[in-house]
Amino acid sequence: MTATVPRPGKIIAIHLSYASRADQRGRRPAAPSYFFKPLSSIGESGGTVERPAGAELLAFEAEIALVIGTAARRVPLSDAWSHVGWVTASNDLGVYDLRANDKGSNVRSKGGDGFTPLGPDYIDARTVDPEALRVRAWVNGELRQDDTSGGMIFPLAQLVADLSQHFTLQPGDVILTGTPAGSSVIGPGDVVEIEVDAPTAPGAPTSGALRTTVVQGEVPFDPALGSLPAVDDLQRTEAWGSREAAGLPAEDEPASDALSPELRAKLEAAPTAGLSSQLRKRGLHSCFIDGVAANLPGAKIVGVAKTLRFVPAREDLFRTHGGGYNAQKRAFDAIRPGEIVVIEARGEAGTGTLGDILALRAKTLGAAGVVTDGGVRDYDAVAEIGLPVFSRGAHPSVLGRRHVPWDVDVTIACGGATVQPGDIIVGDGDGVIVIPPALVDEVVDEALAQEDEDAWIAEQVATGSPVDGLFPMNAEWRAKYEARG
Repeated sequence: MTATVPRPGKIIAIHLSYASRADQRGRRPAAPSYFFKPLSSIGESGGTVERPAGAELLAFEAEIALVIGTAARRVPLSDAWSHVGWVTASNDLGVYDLRANDKGSNVRSKGGDGFTPLGPDYIDARTVDPEALRVRAWVNGELRQDDTSGGMIFPLAQLVADLSQHFTLQPGDVILTGTPAGSSVIGPGDVVEIEVDAPTAPGAPTSGALRTTVVQGEVPFDPALGSLPAVDDLQRTEAWGSREAAGLPAEDEPASDALSPELRAKLEAAPTAGLSSQLRKRGLHSCFIDGVAANLPGAKIVGVAKTLRFVPAREDLFRTHGGGYNAQKRAFDAIRPGEIVVIEARGEAGTGTLGDILALRAKTLGAAGVVTDGGVRDYDAVAEIGLPVFSRGAHPSVLGRRHVPWDVDVTIACGGATVQPGDIIVGDGDGVIVIPPALVDEVVDEALAQEDEDAWIAEQVATGSPVDGLFPMNAEWRAKYEARG
């Protein structure tokens, strides 16, 4: 920083403030919310920033940074801007892989050394209109973000006045005011340049280009000390800015190409008993999820597996993986329409593996159901929500009694069956089965054909025919069946 700008005592950042970013995220806050960044995160133009070893999703965010000039405590909105001394550019860098256990506080994801570069020059706030500031970002020379403070949900002066209600803003304190749409993922070798200017002000003052180069970190995180980087489709979507940019299917697409609407309708018509018979004919004898029953009488579920794995409770692992935005919450936040969450709980029914809040989230996102070989908390409330859940029954305890939420979208074991993400799950009154996607078309077609045959056999038995030679059909009965009109 220059000698005229005081060193900050704190850095405060807002979570979401631009209309363009809110529209991209699909949610618009009613009021601003904030988080702190450490002073050690401050960097200068021309510096480098590490993408941590083991991380995938380092993202840039071009932001207008306000630097407080005079102390502000409980200042009215009309006077708030007069307490801003300078305006400059900032890059509010963040690692989405590290949001899992402290989402909201952003301590690890946005607190890294060099994750808040500022500058290079500082604009006198008295010379500019706070409603007419522009912020732009370029990655490797390509323009990625371009917006103005006029596009903010919460005006800059409001942020100053609001924060001053809660604590004193001291000279030098920095307020990062949020980023517009266009923030995305960057990797080693990428160069990000950010500029804040006031193009309509006299002399068109500018911060100059804040330049940051990404390098690859080499020192891994120690798993014995805390949670490791972890990503899922939700984090990829938010880091890249959209599912399309992240290379993911659109939200309104079927949960898998293996389940077209026509195939889903066939599976809904086919009983699990008939489907399991066809699997056995093909040599698959271990596709049953044993020991689970539906919470809703007569429930039928058909969908594509999204997997969640719990490991046995261990106090140190629960401290590092059980709290915050853990694997269980990540799984339920990333459900796509038509998916079935399948949970590995090792047959342990002595604790809940989900409750009413997560069931409501699953229902809202269009889940076809949940299968768990563990217990369900808030059992009656989950049933009232209307989400079909196949489980080992009710249990009032919370997660930490028997389990540590460990991983999402991995191969798991549930009720004695191996389940992989993308497997086809079908459940009804007879139980739940797992169908490999490569076999589902032929299995369901032959199961439905067998259902027609069995229905005809039942008609013959109902009219007095003996089952000998009819079930299964001998040549004579087969000829009659094939000749039916």
